[in-house]
Amino acid sequence: MNPTKAVQDDAHKAFFDILEKERTGMLAVTDSGQHYQPMTHFCDRDTGILWFITSVDTDLVRAVGTGSQAMYTLVSGSKDFFTCMEGTLQQSQDRAKLDEIWSSVASAWFEGGKDDPKVVLLRFSLKEAAIWTATDSSVKFGFEILRANMDDERRPDVGEHEIIQINAA
Repeated sequence: MNPTKAVQDDAHKAFFDILEKERTGMLAVTDSGQHYQPMTHFCDRDTGILWFITSVDTDLVRAVGTGSQAMYTLVSGSKDFFTCMEGTLQQSQDRAKLDEIWSSVASAWFEGGKDDPKVVLLRFSLKEAAIWTATDSSVKFGFEILRANMDDERRPDVGEHEIIQINAA
């Protein structure tokens, strides 16, 4: 199903469906003055929490401290779904979660594997997400632009925009 139709049908479900499929975005601590950093997330749909594995010696972890407001953005690989999420980011000692999401890819970043003292698990409790979709059809896009240029009252209909509340546990 195309993302526009999916968001029209159930924005909350469409949002989490994309997060489970597309796993890389850009994460930043709000008001830290730092640039967004590429990160891979692990989505827990039931709780509205995204998990990240990173290193204790990153600027991001130093900016998080004991907990901070953060933003995470994601663009689908097909470039027809865009989202910007906000919530609380904090370090976590949840060993069961780390065991659950650990992989050979994560292990490649840490000499000592999962038990490396530099491993840090970050818990991003989602509060709200803005979603935008765009048509993946150049014909539809062109047609909508043409119609809008012929009618000053009309705006192109090329996607959806929704804001959803998540309020993670």
